[in-house]
Amino acid sequence: MSATLDTAEPFVHPALFYRGTDEYIAGTVPFIEEGLMAGQPVAVAVPGHRLELLHGELGSAAGQVKMIDMTVAGRNPGRIIPGVLRAFADSHRDARHVRIIGEPIWAGRTATEYPACVQHEALINLAFTGRPVTILCPYDAIELDPRVLDDAALTHPTVIDNAKTTVSTAYDPGAVIQAYNRPLPGPGPGARYHVILDFDVDNLVQAREAAADIAVRAGLTPAAVGDLEIAVNELAANSVRHGGGRGTLEIWADSALVCQVSDAGHLTDPLAGRKPVGLSGNGGRGLLMVNHIADLLRVHTGPNGTTIQARFSL
Repeated sequence: MSATLDTAEPFVHPALFYRGTDEYIAGTVPFIEEGLMAGQPVAVAVPGHRLELLHGELGSAAGQVKMIDMTVAGRNPGRIIPGVLRAFADSHRDARHVRIIGEPIWAGRTATEYPACVQHEALINLAFTGRPVTILCPYDAIELDPRVLDDAALTHPTVIDNAKTTVSTAYDPGAVIQAYNRPLPGPGPGARYHVILDFDVDNLVQAREAAADIAVRAGLTPAAVGDLEIAVNELAANSVRHGGGRGTLEIWADSALVCQVSDAGHLTDPLAGRKPVGLSGNGGRGLLMVNHIADLLRVHTGPNGTTIQARFSL
């Protein structure tokens, strides 16, 4: 993709590099206030401590802003587009323009989470093309690894740094989507309850029951066990429908309970599982459901098959 700035494009997606609280406020509060003065709907989805900071800076105007704790709503990056960004923008389709601040990458995101985070940032550009929406994405230039800032330049058409906005000559979200489409890590030497089960249409129930049994033994709450059963059922059913009629379920526990489903299918739509239900095609609705209930979803797909990992915190 070229890194040209198309002023006719209604969708705007800048990265904001900030260093310290003062730069964070300077880069976000005017963005919010300008939107409110223009009568635009504004949402802020950032980590909780940043919400408190912005709430204090905005004063009474904070009541006009949709405030969302990204560490909760966006714990799984795969649900941010459908459950946070699209949910807000779609609820204001009559507005001339919508403003959102979204901070999905913060210090403390794990190495396991990060590939899903950076793919999410790249996919925003596909999900909102042509929409009258501006999504400003803050990045802590002190706390985050320099690699994260390099990736931000790949996933954002423009970068705001030291109050200066420049076109990102590195912008190439498609390359990022492919670069982080990597084989997924398997169970480590300390993994517990490791089970591998081949399934087809005749033993979907057994696959779901095996996952639930391990979830109980691993200590998941009853509600989380129910969510895990739903996730396994949806992923396995997708394998039967779209992955050659069969697949393999692998389950283990490490820092989380991991349910991995592999099959011979190929996910060709990079936004699969991130579209609202009404717009999801075959194979997307089940993945969307899993995105909403899992604490993390990772996908590796190609012509030789697809592997999906759903992780549930212990």
